[in-house]
Amino acid sequence: MESVWMNDTEIRKREALPGDMEVPVVVIGAGLAGILTAYYLKQAGIRAVVLEADRIGSGQTKNTTAKITSQHNLIYDRLIRTFGRRMAAYYAGANEAAIGEYERLILEKRIDCDFVRCPAYLYSQAGTELLKREAEAAEALGIKASFGTECELPFTVAGVARFENQARFHPLRFLEKMAEEVEVYEQTKVLKVTGRRVETARGCVTAEHTVFAAHFPFINVPGYYFARMYQERSYVTALEGVKLPEGMYLGIDREGLSFRTCGNLLLLGGGSHRTGINHRSRAGGECRYEMLRSRGRELYPGCREVLRWSAQDCMTLDGLPYIGRFSRRRPGWYVATGFGKWGMTTAVVSARILTALIGGRDCPEADIFSPQRHFTVQAARELAVHGAHTAKGLAKHFLPAGNREIIPNCPHMGCRLEWNPEEESYDCPCHGSRFDREGHLIDGPAQTDCERHDNSGV
Repeated sequence: MESVWMNDTEIRKREALPGDMEVPVVVIGAGLAGILTAYYLKQAGIRAVVLEADRIGSGQTKNTTAKITSQHNLIYDRLIRTFGRRMAAYYAGANEAAIGEYERLILEKRIDCDFVRCPAYLYSQAGTELLKREAEAAEALGIKASFGTECELPFTVAGVARFENQARFHPLRFLEKMAEEVEVYEQTKVLKVTGRRVETARGCVTAEHTVFAAHFPFINVPGYYFARMYQERSYVTALEGVKLPEGMYLGIDREGLSFRTCGNLLLLGGGSHRTGINHRSRAGGECRYEMLRSRGRELYPGCREVLRWSAQDCMTLDGLPYIGRFSRRRPGWYVATGFGKWGMTTAVVSARILTALIGGRDCPEADIFSPQRHFTVQAARELAVHGAHTAKGLAKHFLPAGNREIIPNCPHMGCRLEWNPEEESYDCPCHGSRFDREGHLIDGPAQTDCERHDNSGV
């Protein structure tokens, strides 16, 4: 199932790594975060090469809903209470600046990528208190935000928090042009990183600085990101024959939906769940795609589904991305991961912070994103919940398979995989790796295929 972005964009192929080389910086992953990091480093006079296991934009960038927004669900009121106003202001300012940076790059380089400034809304049908507090917190941090009770959605809401001057665009068209500015080697999967050596089947790159920008870090120690993140899937259906809203919307209620215009289509999203857990929606056990289609027909009678696809996002325990030094034990390693649902603005934030750190420049906003930030009460609660899922998945490794099929284990850490009937894949409930029917790797952090298995029971 291809996204609307893949439907009309084909990025030029690049050669594989030609052999051993030595460079100042190597970036692992050619999504938006990796490409933009290499671009900003180049602008700073620092050569960086990007290594991509598959194709440019073949990871999560191609599956986003591509909202460029500083509105990251209910976050600013919590940030102020947890980290203080100064740190919260760094987060708000970095993401607001990212929106403007996209506009600057698009205008400067004349990129045709359907960039549109528009308002973004949080909405609720259940209550107003959380929305009022979020709008007040965002406004206190310098974001133009307000609370209201009216919007364009085809149903009644209790209230909305409106963020002004946000944006939407076509991510692959933007990525296609930005990738022309940097040195990228495709079909070059990184197999091992040891100190300054990045090993691939095509050769070894030696670099003073290594940036991990490949969604979920595949190295477990140091860093222990597998214990500090989990992955979550969400689903999108593209509908035509719909009255299109000007703004972008996200529901904060349990069954809330996402709305975003794309040309003559409405992108309707929802149905989020931890990867490998609960593949059916709560409403009568129907699949999530069918749930979205049903909601679409209910809200927009006569609409028609044109495309559908899903995305997978890395979620951190405290809801903030990890951007900065990979570990105190590896001073030359850097990471950009845990973007949640907000990879567009966070890609720019990552690129700018990592460029500053590698270049030895002061970067005050790096503290709120640092992977070494203090462990919050919320993070402790989330660790207990998601750690239990991981422990359950690991325990299943030792269970005997049924008579009709042999369920495989994930090669990453041995968790028993779960069959996902909606997307016909085996998904890991521990860390989100995914495999096709034959055990071939779709998504990491696993680095290898799982052992072939008898799937006659599927």
